[in-house]
Amino acid sequence: MTTNEIIKRLFLAYAKQDNEEFLKIADEFIDTEKQKKHNIAAKQLKEALYSPTKSNKTVHDSNRFRANIPIPRDNDSGFPLLEIREYNYSWEELVISPEKRAILENICKEIRLSDVLATYNLSPTRKALFCGLPGTGKTFTAKLLSSVMQIPLVYINFDAIISSYLGETATNLRKVFEFIKNGMWIVLFDEVDIIGKNRDDHHESGEIKRVVNNFLQMIDNFDGDSLIICATNHPHILDPAIWRRFDEIVTFELPSTEERLLLLRQFLKPIKKDSSIDWEIMSKETEGFSPSDIQLMCKEALKRVIVNNRDLLTSNEMNYVLSRFKERFILKQTSWRL
Repeated sequence: MTTNEIIKRLFLAYAKQDNEEFLKIADEFIDTEKQKKHNIAAKQLKEALYSPTKSNKTVHDSNRFRANIPIPRDNDSGFPLLEIREYNYSWEELVISPEKRAILENICKEIRLSDVLATYNLSPTRKALFCGLPGTGKTFTAKLLSSVMQIPLVYINFDAIISSYLGETATNLRKVFEFIKNGMWIVLFDEVDIIGKNRDDHHESGEIKRVVNNFLQMIDNFDGDSLIICATNHPHILDPAIWRRFDEIVTFELPSTEERLLLLRQFLKPIKKDSSIDWEIMSKETEGFSPSDIQLMCKEALKRVIVNNRDLLTSNEMNYVLSRFKERFILKQTSWRL
């Protein structure tokens, strides 16, 4: 079909106020531009079609996105397969090593300069794998990237995607990838090992292995403008073939003594602290704690001050919550070994 014919169909759809047909034809036109290697023009057209206007200060207008691109749902349960979320975080809230932060900042730079990269026939990072223990900041980092780049986050609901009906799980995955190819998103597949398990595992069913095959193919074939982030607490159980699908792999580690001190100060910022609290000792005593552990401990300390109608956090309260969370930490470590 010629360009003139596509444009004619586009005008007719607009005249009939047929939004669905208009979007379908517009996508066809963008695809023809891509085939002609008009990468910058294709990207600009896609942004104009799906992105919020620059005058809109919000990260995403849920009515606009939902009206133009219906949220995909599981055929059986009717549950949505994804959620569109927005956040308000800054780089200062991410406590991470300078090396890891540089990697993350570079991902942002590449996406912002995708037009420049396209002139060299290069693409920015579009697929990233986040690995690390639970609570080390993988999910938070995805939210932060969504916030600092002002790109809405699409959170994938695995509870809805995994279907009891044979073949439906792969169908649900296809619906998700069909959705995210329209527009620009930060897409988070949290706990991706659910659908990315090693296909050589004899304990897994043939259906799960087919799902892994389908997921790998969809990741391979994805050529949209979104950034796909897959996060896992268990990289050792991922299928070996999944690793080469990613442009960038970021490992998240437990915080150092200095980072734990920064986290304590950050999470306890809303309240006054007694000068007798020894923060150096606190940061050393929390060795092995994840950022999530430290955040929970600080929340507990804040609640104790508030419910007791006081406005000052004392060393006694900090020592108490520290002892409580050390007990939890030991229990958690024991359960992981089991």
